[in-house]
Amino acid sequence: MNKRLKQMMITMRRLWRNIPWQRLEWLKRYNPFSHVKRMDWYIINKFIGTYFYSIILIISISIVFDINENLAKFTTNNAPLRAIVFDYYVNFVPYFSNLFSPLFVFIAVIFFTSKLAGNSEIIAMLACGMSFKRLMRPYLISAAIIAVLNFYLGAYIIPKGTVVRHDFEALYKNNTKNTSASNIQLMVDKGTVAYISQYDDIRKTGYGFALYKFENKKMVSQLNANVIQYDTISDSRYHWKARNYKIRTLKGMREQITTGVELDTMIQMEPMDLVFSKGQQETFTSPELLRYISKQQQRGSSNVVQYEVEYHKRIASSFASFILTIIGLSLSSRKRKGGMGMYLGIGLALSFTYILLQTVSATFAINAGTPPMLAAWIPNILYAFVAYYCYKQAPN
Repeated sequence: MNKRLKQMMITMRRLWRNIPWQRLEWLKRYNPFSHVKRMDWYIINKFIGTYFYSIILIISISIVFDINENLAKFTTNNAPLRAIVFDYYVNFVPYFSNLFSPLFVFIAVIFFTSKLAGNSEIIAMLACGMSFKRLMRPYLISAAIIAVLNFYLGAYIIPKGTVVRHDFEALYKNNTKNTSASNIQLMVDKGTVAYISQYDDIRKTGYGFALYKFENKKMVSQLNANVIQYDTISDSRYHWKARNYKIRTLKGMREQITTGVELDTMIQMEPMDLVFSKGQQETFTSPELLRYISKQQQRGSSNVVQYEVEYHKRIASSFASFILTIIGLSLSSRKRKGGMGMYLGIGLALSFTYILLQTVSATFAINAGTPPMLAAWIPNILYAFVAYYCYKQAPN
């Protein structure tokens, strides 16, 4: 066995030596890590480390204030400690960390870059012939890592935790979850309209149900049922059970009526289509948002603007890492007498106004008819000009 192993090792060494490495030089040229030098790793480690440190510091303070504000509600509603910790705060931390990520990015850049400038490290880098554009490389690499992380969390992970957090808040904090709706009318398929007089989302049950089917603007059938209930244990979607039903089928001047006690039927609607609650768009992952928007648009529903804004905002907010990184680096890279107090204040004001503008633009899209994609990207477009101006004013 040992002889075979030795023979394999000798063969591997021969193969390794015989590889024509000169033909594989292009791999080194296009290898992204070959362009990341020791100085770049130094700045990347500082950036990422300070970013997570600022998140831990600020979110910890936020948790203390939130506990102080909501402790009476948790006690009054008898919220279990396990639910408070694992259902609420475990999902509270990533949600607000991702929401205020642009602010944390800017704080991280300002904090450690001003320290580098104060220690004359940036002066030494520029004096060695390094351009400011070259200095930006590790910053933009770090911003790209944070942007990808923020997008993945915001699009796939955080929405699932938001569902748990909203359920906890409705049960133990706010007691404002919408669980019923009345006079619901929606197009479930082409030429098919459903109507529910009263719907209870807790029981997944509707009362006073009617389903109308039209062809060439003429009604060809009508299904009425006293009660309709969604089958939550069925393997297939859109499975409903109609009780005490009556079906009218119209064929010219003739009418056929069928009645029964219970009917299993497939109707292209789900409970989520019937009851809308505040912040519901935050509970969908990005693929679920796309499917929901497409389905509602096919039905002719106009209640999809907030969902479109949420979808585009997740993409646009990820790019904020690049913009605020450039602004922060440009403001803090110069060594100044008297410290960075004024420039830190300017930067924080820019970060807060960016987050405020995100909220305002989303409100305009919902209430004033601004295109959702434009509303989501307005903060990035405006602050891109600010970043360009700051970059031009930076030391070279």
